Amino acid sequence: MNKYELPQDSQLRHKDFVFGVATSSYQIEGGVAEGGRTPSIWDTFCQKPGKVDDGDNGDVACDHYHLWQQDIEMISDLGVDAYRLSIAWPRILPEDGVVNPQGLAFYEQIIDACHARGMTVYVTLYHWDLPQYLEDKGGWLNRETAYKFAEYADVVSRHFGDKIDVYTTLNEPFVAAFLGYRWGIHAPGVVGEREGFLASHHLMLGHGLAMPVLRKNAPNAKHGVVFSASPAYPLEDKDIGAANYSDADNYQWFIDPVLKGEYPALITEHQAMHMPMILEGDLEIISAPVDYIGINYYTRNVVRYDEHGEIKIVPQPENEHTYIGWEMYPQGLTDLLVRLNERYDNMPPIYVTENGAATDDTCVDGQVNDEQRIRYFQTHLEAIDQAIRAGVRIDGYFAWSLMDNFEWAFGYRQRFGLVYVDYQTQERTLKQSAIAYKNMLLERAEENK
Repeated sequence: MNKYELPQDSQLRHKDFVFGVATSSYQIEGGVAEGGRTPSIWDTFCQKPGKVDDGDNGDVACDHYHLWQQDIEMISDLGVDAYRLSIAWPRILPEDGVVNPQGLAFYEQIIDACHARGMTVYVTLYHWDLPQYLEDKGGWLNRETAYKFAEYADVVSRHFGDKIDVYTTLNEPFVAAFLGYRWGIHAPGVVGEREGFLASHHLMLGHGLAMPVLRKNAPNAKHGVVFSASPAYPLEDKDIGAANYSDADNYQWFIDPVLKGEYPALITEHQAMHMPMILEGDLEIISAPVDYIGINYYTRNVVRYDEHGEIKIVPQPENEHTYIGWEMYPQGLTDLLVRLNERYDNMPPIYVTENGAATDDTCVDGQVNDEQRIRYFQTHLEAIDQAIRAGVRIDGYFAWSLMDNFEWAFGYRQRFGLVYVDYQTQERTLKQSAIAYKNMLLERAEENK
């Protein structure tokens, strides 16, 4: 397949549907001690033995800090409408209250280069790289960090204003709070139920505090927030309760306060002893109107109750899985988008802000034949089309990721990129999936002339 086949009469073929690629700062930039940047919690976490596969770190990553010009050219050559990136908080505010002009200038040249090539720019303010100096004061367990986030959002949006086309406050607060402060799998590596829920509330409070600041400083830009979601399916009818609870814990806990102004009762009742202190007015702040919701989808969860009444994820060995063991289940994306649309009366437009697969990629004679990823993208684009036909408003799709990069606790073992990166030489090679994406976008552009 040398291009993705978009269904006939599909909204995906329309010129207003946004196609893009996505990255995040710590995963690609490197240059961790350059340009005035100070350490983030991920720099610290990577130094702890056994926390990251192979002892990997983001010190160099894809060296985007130095190679950004060729990378933006590469993105432009794909023919995408938009580039989704994140800004590194410790590059902008290397010390509490100290603004770093070099950091702002670094991102300004990237934004300008994107605009010069006709691409819109989607910027995430927080993709998990909290400054270490804030973690030293408690990080997201400290309510003050929510206010520090709003100050950081103010610095960025006052500088860039509407030059940033679309702002995202947080990327995947589920991962930042629960993997970082509940289960200890990600930085900063804290373990505790109460800590996980406390961090999550402060993250969502930070989002809410930032929204009016962003609107004031960038009145013509769009503003929203991005959530990860792995929809749950009961193994048997007796496990429906397990699936409902899994959905509440996995994504409704984060989306409900934004779109409903409340946390889901399933969680607040079951986890009553671990609930954070929610001050009067917090939920009003968090539920500030948003222009869009981003949804990151990779796979689903099939769940059941075990003999102790605990919820367990049940592997589905009869179905196809990616190289890292994630089930390929495009129907889950359709189901998720429809479920969300039904759950929230005030659902704003949705972007699928991340979607992709890690496959077993090798570069042979300058070619990477990633056939499974091609099928993954094809079937998930079809799944989005089905959701649109079912009445869900979806305005765009971003492939994760532009290129292979630092995949957090998995280091460099997992390759999610459309573009293959040789980490020794930093050479970039378009995989067959990237060529198919480019060809599809070229064909769509011809149609819309």
